[in-house]
Amino acid sequence: MTFALPSSAPGFDQPIAVLKHCHDRIRKQLATMQKLLPHLPQHGADSQARQAAQAILAYFEKAAPLHHEDEEHNLVPMLLAVAKDDDAALLDELVPGILEDHRQMDAMWQSLQAQLAAIAGGSAATLAAAEVERFVQRYTAHMEREETQIAPMAKRLFSAADMAQLGAAMQLRRGIVAPAAGEAVAHLRKDYGQASLDEADAADDPMVLFNTWFEQALKAEVNEPNAMSLATVDEHGKPSSRIVLVKQFDRRGFTWYTNYDSQKGRELSANAHAALLFFWSELERQIRIEGRVERTSAQESDKYFHSRPLKSRLSAIASAQSTPIASRSALEQHYDAAAAKFGDQPPRPENWGGFRLVPERIEFWQGRQSRFHDRIVYTLQADGSWTRQRLQP
Repeated sequence: MTFALPSSAPGFDQPIAVLKHCHDRIRKQLATMQKLLPHLPQHGADSQARQAAQAILAYFEKAAPLHHEDEEHNLVPMLLAVAKDDDAALLDELVPGILEDHRQMDAMWQSLQAQLAAIAGGSAATLAAAEVERFVQRYTAHMEREETQIAPMAKRLFSAADMAQLGAAMQLRRGIVAPAAGEAVAHLRKDYGQASLDEADAADDPMVLFNTWFEQALKAEVNEPNAMSLATVDEHGKPSSRIVLVKQFDRRGFTWYTNYDSQKGRELSANAHAALLFFWSELERQIRIEGRVERTSAQESDKYFHSRPLKSRLSAIASAQSTPIASRSALEQHYDAAAAKFGDQPPRPENWGGFRLVPERIEFWQGRQSRFHDRIVYTLQADGSWTRQRLQP
């Protein structure tokens, strides 16, 4: 499975793109709200419902009001100042409706906020479907109007200086002050608080908890939930890491596919111990996995290889992964040669296949406020069972 999702948020040097990104996040929360409607009658205010309600509350209580202020206090006044003729006439038509939408949506939210707060707290499991649909429809139409008429006008009329002014105002509203050169990294800070991880909620088997968290990552539409950092060590003890995609996980371990002659392949041949890291920033979670690595069977590698798109199979044949090559054109010549030789039935190369990390230690990390995070670690025992411990943050 591969999940191609939107890239990370743009910077405030692209303020219109930031506003569009806010709309995308609003759409995500609206979709979550709609998914709660059939979920609650069946499952009540379970952990998934509470987590979803908390995420919706967090966005509409904090980010959404800032977004409205960006538009009301900066974007719209700046447009009114520079618009002329047809643009000015269009703004005269649009702006009153946009401001009225903000007022109406704020009023709708007050009722929904109380219902979601009760769900998040586990004291109620009802959400008014009619109110949700009115809220979704009003917001959806509002965002479409802004994206099709307001945003294109701003991109066309604003100078680079206007964009910088808008971006600076948006940063200031969020309390973001540009640090002095060289100090930027030290000032990057985010407090966590979406969820918690308690021993009582952690299954005896870490693969059960991993599967639960992975399903929640899919439902939350996190960016590339199957992407994981793979760390290896060569025969001299020098480490290296890269991002790969997990293609299967089960009680046997975590599987990915690659060229066995690549750097990671050579290092795993020399030292079969490795570490994986999943980081899902949207859920404020990470999972660290350590263990020994083995190759998958030829049958497993064949099955996965032949499930890949044709161009991906040809690329695996054409590329001597991790080795130098003179130019991009030379690489493309290798691809053309492979395509000419094998057509639409390329065989799996003998030096291409799967690795499976058999876990010996799995740590689940849930971000909490003030860096007082939750950490639960599972350690494999000689009899195949797992011990479970809480670690200090």
